[in-house]
Amino acid sequence: MSENALPPFAAKHPVTATHHGITTTDHYAWLRAENWQEVMRDPSVLAEEIRAYLEAENAHVKAGMADTETLQQRLFAEMKGRIKEDDSSVPSPDGPFAYAVRYVEGGQHPKLVRMPRDGGGEAMLVDGDKEAEGKAYFKLAGAMHSPDHRLLAWAHDDKGSEFYTLSIRDLETGGDLADRIEDTGGGGVWSADGRHVFYVRLDANHRPSKLFRHEVGSDPSTDALVYEEADPGFFMGVGKTQSGRFIVIESHDHETSETRLIPADDATAEPRLVAARETAIEYSLDDHGDRLFILTNADEAEDFKIVTAPLDNPGRETWEDYIPHRPGCLILSMTVYRNHLVRLEREDSLPRIVIRRLSDGEEHSIAFAEEAYSLGLGDGYEYDTTTIRFSYSSMTTPSRVYDYDMETRERVLRKEQEVPSGHDPARYVTRRLHAPAADGETVPVSLLYRADTPLNGSAPCLLYGYGSYGISIPASFNTNCLSLVDRGFVYAIAHIRGGKDKGFRWYKDGRREKKLNTFTDFIAAADYLVAGGFTSHERIVAQGGSAGGMLMGAVANMAGEKFGGIVAEVPFVDVLNTMLDDSLPLTPPEWPEWGNPITDKAAYDYIAAYSPYDNVAAKAYPALLALAGLTDPRVTYWEPAKWVARLRELRINDAPLFLKTNMEAGHGGASGRFDRLKEVALVYAFALKVAGKAQG
Repeated sequence: MSENALPPFAAKHPVTATHHGITTTDHYAWLRAENWQEVMRDPSVLAEEIRAYLEAENAHVKAGMADTETLQQRLFAEMKGRIKEDDSSVPSPDGPFAYAVRYVEGGQHPKLVRMPRDGGGEAMLVDGDKEAEGKAYFKLAGAMHSPDHRLLAWAHDDKGSEFYTLSIRDLETGGDLADRIEDTGGGGVWSADGRHVFYVRLDANHRPSKLFRHEVGSDPSTDALVYEEADPGFFMGVGKTQSGRFIVIESHDHETSETRLIPADDATAEPRLVAARETAIEYSLDDHGDRLFILTNADEAEDFKIVTAPLDNPGRETWEDYIPHRPGCLILSMTVYRNHLVRLEREDSLPRIVIRRLSDGEEHSIAFAEEAYSLGLGDGYEYDTTTIRFSYSSMTTPSRVYDYDMETRERVLRKEQEVPSGHDPARYVTRRLHAPAADGETVPVSLLYRADTPLNGSAPCLLYGYGSYGISIPASFNTNCLSLVDRGFVYAIAHIRGGKDKGFRWYKDGRREKKLNTFTDFIAAADYLVAGGFTSHERIVAQGGSAGGMLMGAVANMAGEKFGGIVAEVPFVDVLNTMLDDSLPLTPPEWPEWGNPITDKAAYDYIAAYSPYDNVAAKAYPALLALAGLTDPRVTYWEPAKWVARLRELRINDAPLFLKTNMEAGHGGASGRFDRLKEVALVYAFALKVAGKAQG
């Protein structure tokens, strides 16, 4: 056996802490670099002892997965072969131009282009491949052209730390101006005259707390502070209404929001408050004439409703119902055009688009007949239009992009996802099951498998889950997972509590003091798949990332024997310690989601009872692969590093236990579209190895 095949054991340096009279000892706290803020900006300054441990873990992964290297190469080639390399988006019109994103054969990064609206030659705005040259990491973020189409505000990140540099490009010359703004949240919003850009700057702890106004051609150090969010528990963002009339400043945490408006044609005006924040009241808005349309959960509208308010007096006391609340029908988003209001809603776990003519209130909807599918709705750039664009896919149906006329109801297919290596939907089956939970609820589970897959318990299964922040995982087309399905896997998504798959109630029943429902729902989904003959416990590989990685850690502790393997990507597993540290980027805004263990002993006790790191025990654990990113500002690298170190110390079996840290990337892993596939290939090779199919 090679030296690298032997697992590394982290040194133990006990650190004690006392909260609410309870003293805990953390032997692996040293893996958190004291200079972690600097590491985010410059990974080379990581302490050598920490780097040596992470590199030793990486070497252990390489040695332990060496027998799958050929398989990984084959998986990578398959997944790459399903991507149309010279792909492009459907151009989106705005005035005299149409804007699009495209890729070239062999290119890793997007290129932003535009062409005359009515046809003509294409102009390159930003060449992502060229900008990425010589950089270990590169990600193109927000890009927005000025209203007069002369300038482009575009942002990029070259560390993976999500500190974005904002540049302004002259679209006539193709060169960037000297206006280079560091440490932004990505992207900018233009004033109506194209003279000013509004942007959010991140503080040293990565919090988007200050909105600035930059005048084109001026020194960024002189930019005007427009608004500062004083509450460290709130994040701030900036956008624009669909009409383009207003700059929108939104402050929010996970349950409360507050919005201010600035007239886009009066950039130096003071921001005007719409409605003061009230705990657990959320709202977002669009404008139309002398009214605001507001999507909100006010007045106990759990699944949200749409109200209107006069533009000159928009406080809560003036809100009038326009689309009333309907329990069980969750309004996800809305956009207001000159003559129509469009909303995306979900009922019985399925989405639909509803269009209302503003002049007379007539409504009609767009929906589909498959058991499980995904709908996406794009706002586009224009306000005075009858055309909207939406995308549709299912687990068997490649994505289709349609233009839809809201008056004539004509649907035009603009693009269908090509799978160059071929795809026959008839070879596959997609289903929606409902797994019974212990408390009488039923958990939706979306399935994809080949029609010839035996359903006698012999098939392996990859079971994916997330279950936090109200995020619902769509049953959409995923070319990558076909590499597992074609090798006999059942691919399953458990739509567990903590998401909004069954309305806002489904979210509330999976957060804070009800967080355990998320974990038990996932276990119930696994049990149901086994009972139905779709798989067996030893053949299930569970997968989740970020907050879904916390799910992975929790089920490993609670019911590890029901899974053959677990993949935890950038896993949020050190929940208690992170929620006790208000200096970390996400901690104060996360308290509404998890509870505040600093001030609330009940929250401390509840989190301590499920926090994956704190509940690792001396028992057998399934095979496990954890992935991390050194510059990740969301789930810091030391969380999975500490978790794996403790698992290696305490577990009583010797199943594979791997930690792979990307030393040049953050939360999203590798930035290039093909480099990212290499990480997916590693995950799938691990799943196949666990399932005994690594030779395939």
